[in-house]
Amino acid sequence: MQKVTWNIFIIVCLKLILDSILSKSLIDKWQSQSLKKSFGFLDKPSKIKSKDHNTAQQIHEEVFSEFDCLDCANCCKSIPPIVSKRDVKRISKHLQMSPSEFEDRYTKTDSDGDRVLNASPCRFLESDNKCSIYEVRPAACRQYPHSGDHLFFENLSHHKRNAKYCPALFEILKRMEEIVR
Repeated sequence: MQKVTWNIFIIVCLKLILDSILSKSLIDKWQSQSLKKSFGFLDKPSKIKSKDHNTAQQIHEEVFSEFDCLDCANCCKSIPPIVSKRDVKRISKHLQMSPSEFEDRYTKTDSDGDRVLNASPCRFLESDNKCSIYEVRPAACRQYPHSGDHLFFENLSHHKRNAKYCPALFEILKRMEEIVR
């Protein structure tokens, strides 16, 4: 029985190591290619939308099975998320402060007129790339990079820009581009 337990432990450890290597490999590819890649196919939405929604979802799931956001957290370090009134209420309650106090302390209005968190890197990002308010984080953070479910096609106009910040989205777009050709 002890030998079986040891074998299972070894298998689990090897899987964790392999997953970490795959994730870091995606980050390395993204760092070397993200500024060179233009993803011109995103400029032809009619061609993309003709592709099966399930294909985009499948690619999203494949990439996120290979990638751990905690290895990167570049979105949290670079892009202040939009914060809705609902987000403000939920987060302020969690932090035991009034919504107006939360807004005054942690948000600002950006150049587009959106309410966003006021610091990059995010004030809630911890040194291990975890979020200190993960359970109550803004909806924009939950959905980022806006490539799963119905979000891929609804956010085509944002993907080029976001691929410069997110290695997972960059990989999703690379794989979609191969299919669209």
